[in-house]
Amino acid sequence: MLQRALLGTLQGVSQGVELAVRGSAAPFVLGLRWRGWQRLVGREGAPAPRRGIALASKVALDEIFYASEVVSASMASLRELRRVASEVEAALTLYDARGWLDHPERFHTKPPELSNVEIETKRSRFGDHGHARFESGYAPHLGEPGRERWQGYRANLTAHVRLLEHPGAPRPWLVCIPGYRMGQVAVDFTGFRTRWLHRTLGLNVAVPVMPLHGPRRAGRRGGDGWFSGELLDTLHAQAQAIWDLRRLVGWLRCHKHAPNVGVYGVSLGAHTAALLAAHEAELACVIAGIPASDLIRLLRTHVPELVVRTAERLGLRLDSASRALRVVSPLAVRPLVPRERRYLYAGVADRLAAPEHALDLWRHWDEPRLAWYQGSHLSFLWERSVTALLREALVDCGLLARI
Repeated sequence: MLQRALLGTLQGVSQGVELAVRGSAAPFVLGLRWRGWQRLVGREGAPAPRRGIALASKVALDEIFYASEVVSASMASLRELRRVASEVEAALTLYDARGWLDHPERFHTKPPELSNVEIETKRSRFGDHGHARFESGYAPHLGEPGRERWQGYRANLTAHVRLLEHPGAPRPWLVCIPGYRMGQVAVDFTGFRTRWLHRTLGLNVAVPVMPLHGPRRAGRRGGDGWFSGELLDTLHAQAQAIWDLRRLVGWLRCHKHAPNVGVYGVSLGAHTAALLAAHEAELACVIAGIPASDLIRLLRTHVPELVVRTAERLGLRLDSASRALRVVSPLAVRPLVPRERRYLYAGVADRLAAPEHALDLWRHWDEPRLAWYQGSHLSFLWERSVTALLREALVDCGLLARI
């Protein structure tokens, strides 16, 4: 059923993409990516893809999503690229002076406890749920490049969380961290299969809205600003996500009397979940699904080489950007959550966050439980091995009782 719903949505997207790509450079870019798929082989440490119609159809879903991004992308001006380059260099100077590049965990300050939360009941085709709002309270450090711009995103100052809570005695909570372009109820509840988690498994579920997404968006679409070339906005967004999540986890423990709190993130949300694991030692589990563990590698993969070379000629060096983004990288900090409470899953033919992302995080995490599936980024929704891994993690970490 989830597969049919997703395919129906993507069919509409693909029709719009087909019209938009005519007369643009998108066919050339997509052709290069498809030839890359033809050369796809197993990565060291990952199972080899089993070529065939089934896997090719899953890969096509990733390519449809990528095509929608290509046709809606806006190019930064030369002046903007020079400004971004200047901001990155200024950030590096500041972070180096304060020791944050060597100790990225110190970049993140502990937020105050959360107490003033407004909750109203919302109705949707997924059933009633609570919609919580609270003042984020996050602000970039004094002197950080892009601070004033970031604080000007007014809608982003308010944090939003969707809550699915059972009546009666307190139960464990699973915080589901959405990925890029998520943030709407239908997308988030479908992507995390909240009916299964909440109704079938009996968990309480919290789905936060990430910065710049959903009702917090600053652009035309949710997620605009993460990968638009404003690298300091990307950094501030990830830092604010950790700040808001730490406040949320503390609130669930204190005000909802949660006996256990686990975290489950997908895609960009897995990046966030993995970073949170370096700041919240008492999490019952951290599950990173189809993780995008290295944001600059992600840009190198999906941005045409011509654009990268142009940016670097203007002073925007991706190596410098990667170094600045260490302060929000899960690969630069050690997790506090024990190894036996860390879990990953990934697709062998993922075209959006390639298997190397999962392998890098897996190795950095001391090689915990990792489940592979014969599929792509978007096909995780109906992969049986994903369902099995989720159930295994939730049982082993005490969020679900053993049957």
